[in-house]
Amino acid sequence: MTSRVLTHLRAVPAAAAACLALAAVAAPGATAAPAETNCQPQGSISLNGGEYTLQNNEWNSSDPQCVTTTSGTGWTVSTANFNLSGGAPATYPSIYKGCHWGACTTSSGLPIQVGNLGSATSSWSTTQPGTGAYDVAYDLWTNSAPTTGGQPDDSEIMIWINSRGGVGPFGGKVGTVSVSGLNWDVYTGRQTSWNIVSYVLQGGSTSVTNLDVKGLINDSVQRGTTGAGSYLLDAEAGFEIWQGGQGLGTNSFSFSASPANAAARR
Repeated sequence: MTSRVLTHLRAVPAAAAACLALAAVAAPGATAAPAETNCQPQGSISLNGGEYTLQNNEWNSSDPQCVTTTSGTGWTVSTANFNLSGGAPATYPSIYKGCHWGACTTSSGLPIQVGNLGSATSSWSTTQPGTGAYDVAYDLWTNSAPTTGGQPDDSEIMIWINSRGGVGPFGGKVGTVSVSGLNWDVYTGRQTSWNIVSYVLQGGSTSVTNLDVKGLINDSVQRGTTGAGSYLLDAEAGFEIWQGGQGLGTNSFSFSASPANAAARR
């Protein structure tokens, strides 16, 4: 996660730790899997047999926050009422595929060397309350080596599909680009040990379908922000929250990546 906004501060997320709490069971006669709620700041829930991980990822606040699964890859921020007036966000509850700070999902196909990325696409449908201050954003990480247990050292690629409450991306605006028939404002900046690029969807949306993530990664490579020799470690999608947050949710999420040359994946 990154701190974009109000004062353009930036903080490093902590790795998610598995700590689950069973919150509710399906209604009588229902065949859906029981819902699970996690209220641990760095807790996580495995989804779709380990294909994805839902992380609570509350790293800049001690206020209560819970995430609850719905069905499939769906989930919601079931408890949250943050009230930060600036600086870094309180939290980045998110779903991810790949390896986040060394915690890996199963059969993700990642890491893939960026220069050997054949395709990367994603669809994401969200629910966004009309109040609060938050962004609705992907967070992709690249690293000089195919694995790391800590902070990736190459780049952070954020893809903002919406925001509200006056929040803004890290760095300065450097241009615009059209990918997947959509127009994106591009912001770049440098942290202590990695580059940040943010693609902000003009006009905003609650969903994207078959988004050409590779097209945005290619643009970052062309700008010199992401190294072609680095490795794409994971794809995350969630909500950086400064104010409010309860009711934010993912209705469905998918991410798929494959190498151009399978023998050169790692």
